[in-house]
Amino acid sequence: MTDSRYARAGVDLAQADDAKARIGRLVAGTATPLTLGAVGAFGGMVRVPAGMREPVLVMSTDGVGTKVLLAQQSGRYDTVGEDLVNHSVNDILVHGATPLAFMDYIAGHRLPVEMIAAVVEGIARGCRAHGMVLAGGETAQMPGLYAESTFDLAGTIIGVVEAEAAIHGEAITPGDVLVGYASTGLHTNGYTLARHVLLEEMGLALDATLPGGDEPVIDALLAVHRSYVGAIRPVLDRIHGLAHITGGGIAGNLVRVLPEAAEAVIDPASWEWPPIFGAIMTGGVVSLAEMRDVFNLGVGMIAAVPAAEVDAVRQAAAHAGVPTWVIGEITRGTRGVRFAD
Repeated sequence: MTDSRYARAGVDLAQADDAKARIGRLVAGTATPLTLGAVGAFGGMVRVPAGMREPVLVMSTDGVGTKVLLAQQSGRYDTVGEDLVNHSVNDILVHGATPLAFMDYIAGHRLPVEMIAAVVEGIARGCRAHGMVLAGGETAQMPGLYAESTFDLAGTIIGVVEAEAAIHGEAITPGDVLVGYASTGLHTNGYTLARHVLLEEMGLALDATLPGGDEPVIDALLAVHRSYVGAIRPVLDRIHGLAHITGGGIAGNLVRVLPEAAEAVIDPASWEWPPIFGAIMTGGVVSLAEMRDVFNLGVGMIAAVPAAEVDAVRQAAAHAGVPTWVIGEITRGTRGVRFAD
């Protein structure tokens, strides 16, 4: 560490410059034909694609919650960055938007350069996978607010969609079929409860085999949040509405896209939970109602689809390697979500 008053107080400018240089190389590797401006400028710039008649920008900001604590415990830092990107891409996908640019924010205290670089490598990998530029971001060293070698992670995405093609959910109608897309586990929600049950109450080691499963606990917990772009974009024009199942579970997110007088009826027997959810429910004696309120339970995205389009929608997902199930339907009734237990 550099011998200066600022460094002794907790902020090493020389180390920060090293991190910026590493990040700059990663950012440069995500450039697209729409990229403008220089790496390291005060603001990131990106063009709106040419030829759009009435482009609408779609923006979202989110984080990965306490999943970062598992990255810190295990020393595996590159997956949470990819989680962040995929979560954000899915959030604007539900409106039919194509991602254009991403910006990240990492805040912590005395973060080693290798740690920061690993986080940003995951972010850059997620951006490259979606043809999206990592247009900039911020790495803030904040002693006094964070413990040493701890950090938080957040990001902002900007996408674009033609106004006439934007999906709002108003097209959802009674008779539509609900198609559920498989998650890769918890994604980026419910980690406070999951960590408490699995690691504290059950006392499982990170390298222990997950009860009811065949993989280490840490692999199940750090499984990367799935992106649904490849499974859904080819058939967006066949879909009436989409819900990204994040915090609040199926009911808390699906209701956000339902029009008035539309009730979503979910058949809970139509898919099987991944083992991690059963382990949490059994090991922590968590009620079914709370499991449904907190976790996605194996369904990371739900599409409301006209009955005649269900086969095409599911085939597109299968082609992208994403399992799907018919998990319910839209009926006429009070706006809300009901499990048909």
